[in-house]
Amino acid sequence: MTDTAITDTVARLLADRPMPDEAPASIRGVATSEALEDFCLACVSRAIDDREINLQKRSEVFFQISGAGHEALLLGLARHLRPAYDWFFPYYRDLALVLGLGVTPYEVLLQALGSAEDPASGGRQMPAHWGSARLNIVTQSSPTGSQCLPAVGCAEAARYVSRRPDLPGCTARGDELTYVSLGEGACSEGEFWESLNTACTLHLPVLYVVADNGYAISVPTADQAPAPVSDLVRGFAGLEVHRLDGTDYWAVRRQAAPAIAHVRAGVGPALLHAEVTRPYSHSSADTQSKYRTADELAREAAHDPLARMAETLVGAGVLTTEEVAGVHAEAKALVADATKAARAAARPDPATVTDQVVRLPAVVEPPPPPDDGGPVAFGDAVNRALHELMAADERIRVFGEDVADAREALLAELEGKGGVFGTTHGLQREFGQARCYNTPLAEANIVGRAVGQALRGLRPAPEIQFFDYIWPATQQIKSEAATIRWRSNGAFTCPMVLRVPIGGYLTGGSIWHSQCGESIFAHVPGLVVAFPSRARDAVGLLRTAFLAEDPVLFCEHKHLLRQPYAADPYPPDDYVVPFGKGAVRRPGHHLTVVTWGATVQRSLEAADAIAAGGEGPEVEIIDLRTISPWDHDLVGESVRRTGRALVVHEDVRSGGWGSEVAAWIADELFSDLDAPVRRVAAQDCHVPYEPTLERAVLPQVDDIEAAARELLAF
Repeated sequence: MTDTAITDTVARLLADRPMPDEAPASIRGVATSEALEDFCLACVSRAIDDREINLQKRSEVFFQISGAGHEALLLGLARHLRPAYDWFFPYYRDLALVLGLGVTPYEVLLQALGSAEDPASGGRQMPAHWGSARLNIVTQSSPTGSQCLPAVGCAEAARYVSRRPDLPGCTARGDELTYVSLGEGACSEGEFWESLNTACTLHLPVLYVVADNGYAISVPTADQAPAPVSDLVRGFAGLEVHRLDGTDYWAVRRQAAPAIAHVRAGVGPALLHAEVTRPYSHSSADTQSKYRTADELAREAAHDPLARMAETLVGAGVLTTEEVAGVHAEAKALVADATKAARAAARPDPATVTDQVVRLPAVVEPPPPPDDGGPVAFGDAVNRALHELMAADERIRVFGEDVADAREALLAELEGKGGVFGTTHGLQREFGQARCYNTPLAEANIVGRAVGQALRGLRPAPEIQFFDYIWPATQQIKSEAATIRWRSNGAFTCPMVLRVPIGGYLTGGSIWHSQCGESIFAHVPGLVVAFPSRARDAVGLLRTAFLAEDPVLFCEHKHLLRQPYAADPYPPDDYVVPFGKGAVRRPGHHLTVVTWGATVQRSLEAADAIAAGGEGPEVEIIDLRTISPWDHDLVGESVRRTGRALVVHEDVRSGGWGSEVAAWIADELFSDLDAPVRRVAAQDCHVPYEPTLERAVLPQVDDIEAAARELLAF
């Protein structure tokens, strides 16, 4: 909030209260006019909390969580921050901050009432989940602490974009900062610590604000950590740490100014650990008298920030006690008027609830390219496509574990690594370390930073080294990336291509390097899952993925990277593969096999064995190529012709994506079937190390052939 900004809200409250002639120009180094404005806004913030609690009891609001006790801290900080200039990743108690940045009480109440006109989410998010594209307040999620990694990625993007002012759709300022806040309880989350690691290593302009009200719902700080967070983080080189009384508005103004100036100067991050109060229960679903004594609550009430602000203003002769009461009354009236207006706003239309889940790129697949030119291996095709895409679009950045070639000083004398499978080899050498770089060995860090970069308009391409190790990043994939478009009602998007080597058939890969599990991510709305089986389609799908404005999980099967049968002539520049568009890899009219990934080739071999040189039945093989979305039309047309369907995949049978495909066929094509739908998949077991055990777990050609013959004979 700029020093001269007076919102319409504050102007109304001060309209009949001119500054007394004898009032000092400043109080404890802060302009009296600013302190008075912020006191008025603090009263509005508290009045919104009280109104929402009342509305929740009347079942007009369905959940409530307050920002009471945090007002002085947040309004003091807002004076040093710049809406629509800085970027903000707040948490649910930051009501006073967003009011200070320019969100109106009416907008806050639209969200609480679940209105279609709620600019943060259109009624999709619960109250206190802030979001404003016009103010750079990034759409908020609920998992505590998960916002820290996207915040770091946002700051990382700002530095990159500010040095490249002509990037399409990207803007940044040289002295902007990224604000991220959380409670002391969320400091127990690993994502908080991973974010600090990167923010300090890269000296990023991130302002961490830890609002410590003493409790994570009912868990006291003593049960959370061995020491206050401001003590625990002091080992991070380059992190400026301040501890302050968040109930003292004037102390916040004094201590925050140099810390924020430090961050703006580009020296590195800062962390403000502020002690605040929590006069109300954690939320409407909590009753804090169950675990806090009346004496404790009374002691805390003596430090209520609104009371402390009022006491100082009265003591300085700016307000009388009666005028303080009047400001509170006016704040309540203003919020009542905002509530009345919000009640009259439009309700969401249930027909729109699936809008803004995902928006697929509008591409049309050209005819199959000619088979001229020498074959290019799957892995080499991915590498070549990345080189071409990065050359065409400076917004693309590739990062992950071991994806770079080598340290810059050694590049001239070393071959370079370029990924454990070589798919990123040479990218650093050609495009520089700013566009292809290594990260810490921390999967959530990799993906979370990508989310933050995508929010700024970049096209990040993070890599998870092995699918088996993707799980620490699941929260960033599922709760952050995949929900951004929907939860913001289209105000924010997350164009990210997450590449991951996947699958078995490696002979020796074992449980930790051979698993599939794509079905788990296919269950996530808002996430595209691509799984090509050949080099040509890998290139076409990768090109489409970088046209998308939503996250894409791009599965690269490790076994296929160097297999001759997966190689193709490199496709021409206009070759793209639409998401949700399968391909007939082998025509037939007796049985349809639906498959993807490494089991496509095994299905082809089984079909050839059954055909017996043209004497036996002809099996049609459909390669889905993407499983979310998947090609219902192609499968439906084929099964209606053949009357039989077999679904084959490498993931485990129970809960595998084949279950969804088989269920759809049974639901939609039952009258066309001449036999039950069958599945061939991995056993419900982890992939073992010893080769004969691995073969026993994963589906083999013989398994597919046997199941197909049973269906043909039915």
